[in-house]
Amino acid sequence: MLAAARVGLRALFPPSCIACGEAVGSEFGLCGTCWAETEFARGTVCDACGTPLPGEAAEEEHVLCDDCIAHPRAWAQGRTAMLYSGTGRNLVLALKHGDRLDLVPPLVGWMARAADPLLQPEMMIAPIPLHRLRLLKRRFNQAAELSRALARRTGQDHCADLFLRTRPTASQKGKSREDRHANLSEAIRINPRRAGNLSGRALLIVDDVMTSGATLSAATEAALEVGATRVCIVTLARVAKAP
Repeated sequence: MLAAARVGLRALFPPSCIACGEAVGSEFGLCGTCWAETEFARGTVCDACGTPLPGEAAEEEHVLCDDCIAHPRAWAQGRTAMLYSGTGRNLVLALKHGDRLDLVPPLVGWMARAADPLLQPEMMIAPIPLHRLRLLKRRFNQAAELSRALARRTGQDHCADLFLRTRPTASQKGKSREDRHANLSEAIRINPRRAGNLSGRALLIVDDVMTSGATLSAATEAALEVGATRVCIVTLARVAKAP
């Protein structure tokens, strides 16, 4: 009965590309054109931000991109699902500003594969927070939706309100690296009610996009201050500098 119902629904509503709406062969998939325009972070990647790197590295070898060499990260390791370009950029913007919460399951599937090398037993997963004024305007925190689904998929504990934005911050768009970090100074803190849950545990911080890493650095430093043993990060997309 259920199988027949699914067949009937597929006949009425055939699967479509999550990016452009063209017909595809399976649910939550990309058409050939959109797939070709998605730069997934595969193969050899930077161990700090996940940016794809040329060449091959031994499985146990930790390599860094030029940006992470020039600007050492506060966190231990990091990964990303894709680069913020082409279809990847369109999907991020659709989730962030287009209320496309239907994108969360497929996007988290890609993030889970990227994050797999970082996961360890009893690791906590938490999102980068939005200030309450921005949350009121946007209606949902896309990082929280991704982190909640990622925790459920990987079987890890989730803490949606581990971090607090103590003050609203100006948009990071167009700012220099130094200005981005100054903009986030003392803007992210650990929720006092959750600090005890993090002490002595490893943490995976989730965000939608990494540009300079200022937001993720601020959150990492706050987590380490209250006793997190190890902090890693995973993002849906990474803004990578042109070679």
